[in-house]
Amino acid sequence: MAKKISEDAKSSKAKGEKNLEKKPDIKQAELPPAIEVKKEKSEEKVKKTSKAKPRKQSQSRSKRYAGIAGIVDKNKQYPIEEAIDLAKKTSNTKFIGSIEVHVRLGIDVSKSDQMVRGAIVLPHGTGKSLKVAAIVSEAKEKEAKEAGADIIGGQELIDKIKQTSKIEFDVAIATPDMMPKLAMIAKILGPKGLMPSPKNETITTNLKKTIEELKKGKANFKNDDSSNIHNIIGKSSFEIKQLVENYNTLLDAIKKAKPASAKGVFIKNISINATMGPGIRVAL
Repeated sequence: MAKKISEDAKSSKAKGEKNLEKKPDIKQAELPPAIEVKKEKSEEKVKKTSKAKPRKQSQSRSKRYAGIAGIVDKNKQYPIEEAIDLAKKTSNTKFIGSIEVHVRLGIDVSKSDQMVRGAIVLPHGTGKSLKVAAIVSEAKEKEAKEAGADIIGGQELIDKIKQTSKIEFDVAIATPDMMPKLAMIAKILGPKGLMPSPKNETITTNLKKTIEELKKGKANFKNDDSSNIHNIIGKSSFEIKQLVENYNTLLDAIKKAKPASAKGVFIKNISINATMGPGIRVAL
């Protein structure tokens, strides 16, 4: 009996070893079709995402731009009269565009004492009618109206701007007594360059003179974060002589505004262009 049990045990042990030999390796076993499909898709996804995305080709210039750009030599610096003549010739938009001046300055914008800003009255104006807002006390409203201000108000105007954040004017002026009240909308006016300031002469007690100058073509200039000044010196319909006089007035004002702490070359380069036209380098 014991001998029979021993033989049965040996038999079952042999069968077990045989079954183990036949049992497929899980790691090497073929995956079911559904799992294989998922695996292939995931591998394809990895391949696709690993590939660098092709750069989008820059949009080609319009036929209008291509036609006018050919008459400007990018490597040449033109005398101002010739540069303005070219700018007028390249102004072929459906509307009457402006002539823009871009001045590259040798300043360090990280230093507050090297900021360049100022205000000038262009001899022939900019060709643009400015909408002037006069923020004054009730006693000064009549004077502002007679001077030609387009929008006139005091605390009620300040409250309206604060509530709506809407700017419906091109320039704002204010009397000194209203400046503390303007602090509540400084974050709205400031980023747009519309906060009245003594540096651009928009804080004034002489409303008549200030408003008349703005209406005639007074322009403010200020460098941006890239050390550049961008200003309009008139319309493309202006005569060359008028544009040259406006240009010289602006350039003289910028030179006079040079910070004492600015070292080296102050005006590095200048270019002009018509609205939506190619840049034209100006000889210094």
